[in-house]
Amino acid sequence: GVALISAAGNNARNLSQLEQQMFSQWVASNQLVNASLETKWPPKNNQSGTEKMAGREWFWKIKVLKTADKNMKAIQVEVRLDEEKEQSKPLSSLTTYVSKGEQ
Repeated sequence: GVALISAAGNNARNLSQLEQQMFSQWVASNQLVNASLETKWPPKNNQSGTEKMAGREWFWKIKVLKTADKNMKAIQVEVRLDEEKEQSKPLSSLTTYVSKGEQ
C-alpha cells in the first residue's frame, strides 16, 4: 500500500512538471512568433513581459544574439514562473533566426 501511494505521488509530481514545461514552451513559441513578425531591424533586444496561460502568469525575456552573418540575428526566448529568479534555469528556452531580408 505504501509503495502504491508513493508511486501515485511521484506520478502527480511528474505530471505537474510536464504540464509546466508544455505551457512554458507554448509561451516561448508565442513570443518567438511575435518577434519574428516584427518589422524593425535589428530586432529589439532584452524585451520582457508576462503572458497569462492555464491560470498562471508566465514571465518571458527575449535576447537578440549576433550571428556570423551581419544580416541575420538569433532570437532566444526564456520563460520562467518567477520573474525574480532570472539567474535560475528557465523552464523553457527556444531560439529562432531572422534575417534582414525577411523583415
